[in-house]
Amino acid sequence: MADTEKMYELRKVLRRLGAFKGSGTELISVYIPAGSPIHEMSGKLREEMSQASNIKSKSTKLNVTGALERILHHFKIYKKTPQNGIAIFCGNISDNPSKIDIELFSFEPPQPLQIGAYRCDSKFFLEPLQKMGATEDTYGLVVLDGREATLALVLGTNIRVVDRLNSLAHAKIRKGGQSARRYERLIEESIEKYYVRVGRSIDKYFLGVVKGVIVGGPGPTKDFFVKANTFNYQIKLMGVVDTGYTDDYGLREILAKSENILSEQEAVKERILVERFIKEVVKEGLATYGFNEVRNAILSKQAEMVLVSEGLDRNIGSYPCTACGERSIMIVTGKADPNRECGKCKANITLEKEEPLLDYLIDLARENNMKIEVISTNTVEGSQFLQGFAGAGAFLRYKTR
Repeated sequence: MADTEKMYELRKVLRRLGAFKGSGTELISVYIPAGSPIHEMSGKLREEMSQASNIKSKSTKLNVTGALERILHHFKIYKKTPQNGIAIFCGNISDNPSKIDIELFSFEPPQPLQIGAYRCDSKFFLEPLQKMGATEDTYGLVVLDGREATLALVLGTNIRVVDRLNSLAHAKIRKGGQSARRYERLIEESIEKYYVRVGRSIDKYFLGVVKGVIVGGPGPTKDFFVKANTFNYQIKLMGVVDTGYTDDYGLREILAKSENILSEQEAVKERILVERFIKEVVKEGLATYGFNEVRNAILSKQAEMVLVSEGLDRNIGSYPCTACGERSIMIVTGKADPNRECGKCKANITLEKEEPLLDYLIDLARENNMKIEVISTNTVEGSQFLQGFAGAGAFLRYKTR
């Protein structure tokens, strides 16, 4: 499974679990780290079950005991702990106080769990998974010339400006009453102070935060700044690139010119992928887009890789017809109609299943063993893919005539 798909699945789990609220401290979260034997947590939960008899609220006691029993029973399907560990969430998720609906959610995280935990609360304990949801690698960008500097953090596909500085260096003109040499020395001192200020800002925002920093800008100023060594040696300099600007556009220039430096960085990978897709579409090559076209390409095994936008916010409803056997699907914004007319035989048909369109396409591609890339909406290219291509596309193995 592609990394972007794994992160999407994780975020989907977090969104769903984060929506549940218990009427009391009855939602149970269990984390078993990678390499830890399941029987140790089983013993812990049996101890908790014996302590549950002390809960004063009868309904809470019943729900906690029921959830613990479900989890212990679930443990029996595992011969050993999964490779990355396992996170289990169980409890009464009913929003009707008169009804009990104890559900269990089991999830193997995309990265190895480092902690073991048991938590019983009014909400599920999600922090360990939320930390995984954050992009592991953060990079620092600095774009500057002799007049100004802009610093930004790149996290995943997000570029966030953290500081802007202006140079206080004197203009390179003669002043009356001052010798040329003295004035040049003043300029040099002002430039040195400017470099120090930029270096201190880099330390403030990047030290201990970024995997590395890339410096860019027009002219030789960026090279002089790097040679001045004004920022902490622990911050790794990953590269120096030429840009024409020193503002937000200059930051995007750095990313565009750092493909080799940041070959694994999400924003760069995403830009390359979407640009390649657009080129194929424009020349009517091996690419297609739109829901029906992508769906047909998947079902016919014509698709090689499926691209879906994380910004797809529509649902898809499935309607089987008992009269003629036809299955209709309907894409809607919001909730699908519970009933509609069969397009083939005109019989009344009832909604069987409704799900997010994004989930539908991912599941369909996965069932057909196709590579999936989830495109964010945080970049210019990602937004263009959503708005211009309906958020669904595919690279094709071949073209049909």
